[in-house]
Amino acid sequence: MVNPYLILEKHEPGISIIQIYRPETLNALNSELLLQLKAQLVQESQDSKTQVVIITGAGEKAFISGADISEMENKSISEGVQFSQLGHEVTKLLELMPKPTLAAVNGYALGAGTEIAIACDFILASETAIFGQPEVGLGMIPGFGATLRLSKFIGLPRAKELIFSGRPVSAQEALALGLVNHVYPSEELMSRVLETALAMAAQSAPAIARAKQLLNEFSETQGLYFKIDAEAQAFGRLFGSPDQIEGVSAFLEKRKPKFLR
Repeated sequence: MVNPYLILEKHEPGISIIQIYRPETLNALNSELLLQLKAQLVQESQDSKTQVVIITGAGEKAFISGADISEMENKSISEGVQFSQLGHEVTKLLELMPKPTLAAVNGYALGAGTEIAIACDFILASETAIFGQPEVGLGMIPGFGATLRLSKFIGLPRAKELIFSGRPVSAQEALALGLVNHVYPSEELMSRVLETALAMAAQSAPAIARAKQLLNEFSETQGLYFKIDAEAQAFGRLFGSPDQIEGVSAFLEKRKPKFLR
C-alpha cells in the first residue's frame, strides 16, 4: 500500500494499477482519499516508466460506491464547493494525463464512482458493475464532472434521464448505452484489463500522448472546462438546504427522504 487508502501494483512494462481501498465504506471517497489519489496520479503522470494507468476498487463488491455521505452531513457551502473542486482536480488528472487511463469497474460505481470512471479514457466492467448518479435523491447534484462528461458517453437526453431519475444502471445496460467498452465475467475482468493495457503499453508513448491530446481538444468536454467551477459552485450552494439536509439524513438513517413539495 502506498498510503492507507490506495494499493499500488506495478506490472511490466509500465502498467500501474491503483486500487481504491476503503472496504468499510465500499471504497467511498472522502477528502483524505481524494488527496492521496490526486498525489498518486500526479506521480504516475510524471513517471516516465508509467505507460498506462488503471483505476479499480479493492474487493469484489465495489469500484467506488460514491462520495462519503457521512463527510457531507455538516459541510458548509464553501466546504461543499472545496470538496467538489478537489474531485474535479482528480478527474481532470485522469482525463488530461498524457497516458491512457482505464477504469476497471468491478462492482458499485455510483455517484462519484461513475464520475471517476467516465474521467478515464474508457471503461471495462464486470458483469456485476452498477453505475448511476443518485445525487438528486440526496438533495444534491453530481459534483465531480457528470454534468460535463456523462453526455459525452451516452448523449444529452440519456444523461439527463440518469441524473434526473438517479436510477441504477446495470453493466449490460451501460454497454448498450455506450457508457462502457466491454463487459466481462467478474473472474476475467482484471486479466482482460491487463491484456488491453499491455497492448497499449507496447505502442509509441509519444504518439499515444499526442493522439489523446488531440482527441481531448476536439471533444465537447475540452470546450466545457470553463463550466467546472459552475458545477462546483452549484454543488456547494445546495449544502445546508432543507432538501440536502433531509436527503443526507435519510441516507445515513437508511430511510426514504421526505422532500419539501
